[in-house]
Amino acid sequence: MTEPERDQPVRERILGCLLAGALGDALGGITERGRSCLSDDTQLTLATCESIVTAGGVDPAHLAATFTRWFEGRRFVGLGSATLKALRDLQSGAHWALAGARGEMAAGNGGAMRIAPLAFLTADRTVVRDVVRITHHSDEAYVGALAVIECMRMQWPSTLSEMLADVSRRLPDTRVRDRLQALADIAGYSDRLTPLAAPGASGYVVDTVPLALAAAWHMVDRSFEPILEELIAIGGDTDTIASIAGQVAGARTGIEALSSTLVSLVPERQLIEDLGNRFADYIESTA
Repeated sequence: MTEPERDQPVRERILGCLLAGALGDALGGITERGRSCLSDDTQLTLATCESIVTAGGVDPAHLAATFTRWFEGRRFVGLGSATLKALRDLQSGAHWALAGARGEMAAGNGGAMRIAPLAFLTADRTVVRDVVRITHHSDEAYVGALAVIECMRMQWPSTLSEMLADVSRRLPDTRVRDRLQALADIAGYSDRLTPLAAPGASGYVVDTVPLALAAAWHMVDRSFEPILEELIAIGGDTDTIASIAGQVAGARTGIEALSSTLVSLVPERQLIEDLGNRFADYIESTA
C-alpha cells in the first residue's frame, strides 16, 4: 500500500485508528492476560476521545477528571504503576499538573499509548506535554507521545528507514530520538522486526515507541496479521506495542484495510465505533 490516507476520509481514519489499536491491544495482550480483552491502552485512548468531544477540545483538567471518573467506574484494566499512581492521586484531589509520576519510572508508555486522538487535532507541543504529564512527568514519555503524533501527521514515506529518520528529526534531543535514528540506520538490512527489537521491547518508552512505529510501517506496507504475530513472538510489552502500531497504521489505511474477520475479533466493538463516530463528528465539525 502507498499513502492510503490520501484516499481515506477522516472518519474512516479515526475508526481505523481506534479499531486497529484495540485489535492490537486485545490480541497482543493474550499472553499477558490469558484472554482477548481490552486494556488501559485502548480504554485511556477512548477516555481521551470522550473528553475531547465533551469539552469541545483538549482540556487537561477535563481530561484528568474523565480519567478519574473512568477509574472510579472500574473501566480500566491492567494499569501501569505510574498511571495507577497518578489516578489515585487525582482521586484524592491532586491537581492534574502535579499528579503524574516522576523519576526513572515515569519514562513509561502511558502517554504514547493514549495520545493518538490528538493527531487529528491542531494541538501544539505544549498541549501534548500537558496531556502526557497528567500521568507521566518525563521528557522521554512526552517525546515518545510526540513521536506517535508526528508519525501520524507526516507524509508516509516509501521506506521504513526514511520514516524513522524523518520522525527522529522532528523530535527534541532525547533517548527516544536517538533510538529512532539508530533503528533508521539498520532498518534497511532486514524486512523483519526482530532485529529492530534487539535493544528491548519493555515498558520503557525508548524501547516501545520506535519498535511500534516500525511495526506500523510494516502493517501498512504488508498487512496487519503477520506483523502482529511477529510482535507477539518478540514478547515484552506486546499489547502496548501492538496497540500503538495498530493506531498509527489504522489511521493511515482506514477501517477498510481491516478484514471483516479481524474487525469481528475486536472486543467491545460497538462501544469503540460509537465513541469513534462521536469523535469523528467533532473533528469534522471543526474542520
